[in-house]
Parts: sequence; structure tokens; C-alpha cells
Amino acid sequence: MRIESRYNGPAGSGNGGWSAGVFAAQAGGTGPVEVTLRRPPPLETELTLVGDEVRDPAGELVAEVRPAGVVDAVVPPVDLDTAVAAATRYPGLVEHPFPGCYVCGPQRTDGLRIFPGRLPDGRTAAPFRAPAQVGAATVWAALDCPGGWTVLAPGRPYLLGRIAAVVTALPNPGDDCVVTGALLGVDGRKALVHTSLYGPDGALLGAARATWIAR
Repeated sequence: MRIESRYNGPAGSGNGGWSAGVFAAQAGGTGPVEVTLRRPPPLETELTLVGDEVRDPAGELVAEVRPAGVVDAVVPPVDLDTAVAAATRYPGLVEHPFPGCYVCGPQRTDGLRIFPGRLPDGRTAAPFRAPAQVGAATVWAALDCPGGWTVLAPGRPYLLGRIAAVVTALPNPGDDCVVTGALLGVDGRKALVHTSLYGPDGALLGAARATWIAR
């Protein structure tokens, strides 16, 4: 396994959702998978899955991968126009802790450019146009940042710590999808969030529950 440099989150490390999706795919099997990131995933480094542990060439633990059981963390959808309007209120356009993030970084013209804005009920929503090449890791990535932006605020950066996801279907390249996120609660430095991805016809493509950790 190798996280290519273009799939970064914070500078110098992999986007948490994309990396977790790569690790989950390597683990194989069927059903939902939970990935716990033990340190920022290194870029352009050959990683190995040993049992349920992802390790770097030096043997250092990067992540743990386990079956997740049932992931029923479904956030209700909104229509595309509502998501587009929410994206205009994306706080990351003004201040972003990781502006080069592959998923939600405004500096990345070659990224997924998912810009989650807040809805009146506190959820986040954003449009997402599926890229030319779509895999399970793409869905995991799309399910990542919109959850984080339910709790991220200026001067309060968070990083993904754990994510459990189920991918029910892949979008087709060019599909205009919608992703929604919801904050369930905050306990100290930990925030529990849910995210869901919907296709152009409103079908649920994937859902995730995640724990974000304040830096």
C-alpha cells in the first residue's frame, strides 16, 4: 500500500478518509470496516498490513483495521441546490487549517473540492462531483471532511482519529452527489460525527461514523 502525495490532508501526511479507505480495501472482506489512525499516514511510503495493523517499513504502527459491525450512521439528505447554497458558507474559504487538503482544501484545483457549509439545523452539506476515476477510497474520502467541519472552527483544528464506513455503491464519474454531516457530541478533545453520501437520484452511496480529535 502506498498513499500517493496528491492524496494529502495536512501537509506531509495522507488525508485520513482516503488513507482509511485504502487500508480498508487492503484488508478485504465484506461489510463495514473501522480504521483507527495511530499517527498521520505517511506519504509515498510502502505500508504493509500485518494482521489488523498497518505498519511502515520501520515497523512503526500507522493504523489498525477491524470489522465495524453495523454502521447505521445515516445523516438525512438535502437536495443539490441546498447543498450548493451551503457550500457558499463554507468557513474553510476564509480560514482553513489545512488549505491544501485533497478533499476540502480550497487551494487544490485538482482535489475533490468538497466545501461543507453549515445548515440552519447545524448539519453540514456540500455538493460533490465524482472525479474521472472513482474507487472505494474516493467514497471514504468524501465521507471524511464533511463530518470534521461540523466541529471545526477558527483556531480550533481537529484531525480524524477513527472512522467506520460502509460503501453501498460507487458514484459514476461526473455524477453530482451530495454529502451531509452531523455532530453527535463532544467529549473533551473528542468529537463524534456522522456523514452520508448520496447519488444524483438520492440513493445512499455510503455512510460513516467517525471520531475527530482536537489538536
